[in-house]
Amino acid sequence: MKILITGGAGYIGGTVAGLLAERGHEPVIFDNLSHGRRDLLLPGIPFIQGEVGDSPALREIFSAAADQERPFDGVLHFAALIEAGESMVRPELFFRNNTASTLSLLEAMLACGPRRLVFSSTAAVYGEPESVPIQEDARLAPTNAYGESKLLVESMLSWFNRIHGLRYASLRYFNVAGAPEGPAGVTRGEAHDPETHLIPLVLDVALGRRSSIRIYGQDYPTPDGTCVRDYIHVSDLADAHLLALQALNTAVETQAPLIFNLGNGQGFSVREVIESARRVTGHPIPAEIHPRRAGDPAVLVASSAKATRELGWKPRYTNLDEIIRTAWVWHRKRYQA
Repeated sequence: MKILITGGAGYIGGTVAGLLAERGHEPVIFDNLSHGRRDLLLPGIPFIQGEVGDSPALREIFSAAADQERPFDGVLHFAALIEAGESMVRPELFFRNNTASTLSLLEAMLACGPRRLVFSSTAAVYGEPESVPIQEDARLAPTNAYGESKLLVESMLSWFNRIHGLRYASLRYFNVAGAPEGPAGVTRGEAHDPETHLIPLVLDVALGRRSSIRIYGQDYPTPDGTCVRDYIHVSDLADAHLLALQALNTAVETQAPLIFNLGNGQGFSVREVIESARRVTGHPIPAEIHPRRAGDPAVLVASSAKATRELGWKPRYTNLDEIIRTAWVWHRKRYQA
């Protein structure tokens, strides 16, 4: 398959691009490099720098591929702003970058591109869950603008499926972590600028790059008072994207959209993540308590039974220490510690 990967220079998109190439497919990366990293682009994979909101540029890419008799078979759409906390300060950025830009991509696909899309959605579409583990038919009520921006895209996709026959899979991620391991060892890991995700921040403390890790809130209705999250290894997530693509390519055009939660089904509190990192790294990792952040649900844990049942997907990394170990290997290599 020939696949356009928006946001393919990022952590998740780049991991999926590498897996596609490894499996004999033809990924093409499309990224504006605002958050992606040029140094993590894999050699031999074509790269186009551009904006997802630039519909004419995307139409030109799709048309050129068709003219060369190598049309795209689908799109993997990762390009988005992802910081939930920032979305509660500057929501307009998220609705423009995540929602409006995706509309431009969809318009280009309808005009002259493929009619199959795998969308990088999020567990944030659920907000505060009414029951745990969360299933795909749970109430959708985001508590932050980031989740709302993704939910609006899911609504657009549903209408485009009904009216235009656009086939799509919406993959609702929980907390993605770790680093892929291959024959050459760990090749890429989680790195954002600025960094706000818990595991890389904790590992920064172990590396001496930060003095302590902040815990935002210790009065949540959880066993130790801190937020509980479901951590999925990035390699397991990449496997799910290929399975979703295959499902779209084999399904009939009239089949309903594919919507799946992707998590390992276990919840770990912020304190448990810190304790795991202490075990893995052998460093004390001091912690300090800060007030809650706006829009943070207390517990987000997935039921991935549907993905297992319908896609045949099964996570390989379910142990938190093992997930953090792969991240630790990459972070030490990154800073040559």
